[in-house]
Amino acid sequence: MTMGKNVTRKLIDAHLIDGEPAVGEEIGLRMDQTLAQDATGTMVMLEFESMNVGRVRTELSAQYVDHNLLQTDYRNADDHLFLRSACRKFGVWYSRPGNGVSHPVHMQRFGVPGKTLVGSDSHTPAAGGLGMLAFGAGGLEVATAMAGGPIYVTMPKVMGVHLTGRLPDWVSAKDVILEMLRRHGVDGGRGRIIEYFGPGLADLTAMDRHVIANMGTELGATSTVFPSDDAVRQFLAEQGRADAWRALTADADAGYDETDEIDLSGLEPLIALPSSPGNVVPVREVAGRPIYQAYIGSSANPGLRDFAVPALMVAGRQVPDHISFDVNPTSRQLIENMIETGLMEHLIQTGARFHQAGCNGCIGMGQAPATGKISLRTVPRNFPGRSGTVEDQVYLCSPETAAASALTGVITDPRTLDMACPRFAPATALKINTALLVPPESGDEDCELEKGPNIKPLPVFDALPDRLEGPVLLKMGDDISTDEIMPAGAAVLPLRSNIPEISRFAFSRIDDTYHDRAMACRDNGGSFVVGGNNYGQGSSREHAALAPRFLGLRTVVAKSFARIHAQNLVNFGILPLTFENPKDWAAIHPGDVLQLGKLRTALPAGRQLRLVNTTRSETYTLVHRLSGRQLRVVMAGGLINAIRTGVQGQGR
Repeated sequence: MTMGKNVTRKLIDAHLIDGEPAVGEEIGLRMDQTLAQDATGTMVMLEFESMNVGRVRTELSAQYVDHNLLQTDYRNADDHLFLRSACRKFGVWYSRPGNGVSHPVHMQRFGVPGKTLVGSDSHTPAAGGLGMLAFGAGGLEVATAMAGGPIYVTMPKVMGVHLTGRLPDWVSAKDVILEMLRRHGVDGGRGRIIEYFGPGLADLTAMDRHVIANMGTELGATSTVFPSDDAVRQFLAEQGRADAWRALTADADAGYDETDEIDLSGLEPLIALPSSPGNVVPVREVAGRPIYQAYIGSSANPGLRDFAVPALMVAGRQVPDHISFDVNPTSRQLIENMIETGLMEHLIQTGARFHQAGCNGCIGMGQAPATGKISLRTVPRNFPGRSGTVEDQVYLCSPETAAASALTGVITDPRTLDMACPRFAPATALKINTALLVPPESGDEDCELEKGPNIKPLPVFDALPDRLEGPVLLKMGDDISTDEIMPAGAAVLPLRSNIPEISRFAFSRIDDTYHDRAMACRDNGGSFVVGGNNYGQGSSREHAALAPRFLGLRTVVAKSFARIHAQNLVNFGILPLTFENPKDWAAIHPGDVLQLGKLRTALPAGRQLRLVNTTRSETYTLVHRLSGRQLRVVMAGGLINAIRTGVQGQGR
């Protein structure tokens, strides 16, 4: 008897244009929409320009300016003008600086249940809270989708999470995803789309679901999906877009490849300790630790409710004078509604520090914590140094826990406060603000792109040679993030359109001599790096592949890879290879000279490759997990070369 379909499978089947949707097989999916933010968008637009296709060929493409908002010199401002001109030329919506964070704004203004979305930001799956199928990807893949091409992914398993019960007082959506991270860790979602279902959904608003779907990325999941039900219908109606709603739910007899269950009524306030989103414990276990900073806002807690509850908690009270209580509104529309409802006044009077609508401290653009002090944040990540402080202590928590701790000056379980848990429902209709969204203009194909002096041409890379030989410049452990491979922050992000300059920061958080050592051997065969499990977790930033490739990196050998980074390596002609025997990781040391031979015949011939350690006279068996399409891309030297030569479109 044929089993019914879950929501994920319905979305995949409706957009499948290449391949068979069997777990482990590569499939090509049509993308209805694309999204880019400015830290990655400059490269997206340069890559799209290089494809010479004119206007975008999606139903809708949007460019947001939400990351590089600190204008400490000309570079970010120049990039903003470049992005504005590119949107006019290529037919893309332009969200001006200060309009808000890409994910919640896109959900409010452009999200449509049943559609697909790919974005050059790893938290793009947040749109799954609306019943969309959304993927984070490198900028080059987004540019390809803007040109009308499909997005290729390995068909994942669908993990169904059955929700029951209702959230208790002082527990919110952030605690739901922290519970998933407590159970499954930062790689427990790898190779999976996580789909939530069950009666517990009735207790989660569309924006609550956004919180959970956003941080599904921290599980390593390919994406996260929720049904489109009455909660989604209500959300779209509140946003003045009731006509965009359509129902999309799982069949009554739908099945899943794997299942888990969460009784919402049994959850308690949770917190992720430094320096991993998977290092989760109950708040009560670390209560009493003194803090310096409490920070609310970000794409991981972007809704009006996520600011309203803290505002009501602190109303009429003062935070201690040593506490930095930082409020990061996620959109200009949210600011207007906080003013309209009186919530802004509560936060101002309590001593909160307000920042412009955007990502800000989440990616190290200001608001760095003090040396050696604890910072509680409602952001999605706490990787080492991501805050802008090298030796940081960032904890991830709910808005309730952050506000409670701001009031007391120590980590505080909000259930211990001398107040009732606030309830918030706006008394009037929401104010809608679209003033800073600039629609695509027709007939602007001939407008000039405004390229400032910081915008440099894309590097040109050669094809994969038949033989690679070079030193191991770095050997790393498990869960190395793209923040460690290519940092964010105020010093680095303005260089995103200048690959020679940004490459100076490659691996700098691990070894600040990497750039100079890599340059010394770049023209003599290149180099290798070695990693552990889940190499490249976190951000979708393609600069974590592009900058090392510019420095001569040709092969990464690891125990396993995070999905987006592995594809980014391929897109720029770097071989992602894994150990057949993970114990061989221990046999390789920094400085060892490694050799791979007969690559152009060995790669298409099978999955295994022979890696020779000429320093130690040892041989190891490596495995590649690349599709035929990916092999052609990496052998061509990257996706741009493959598109130009026509090999990208020659089937899987």
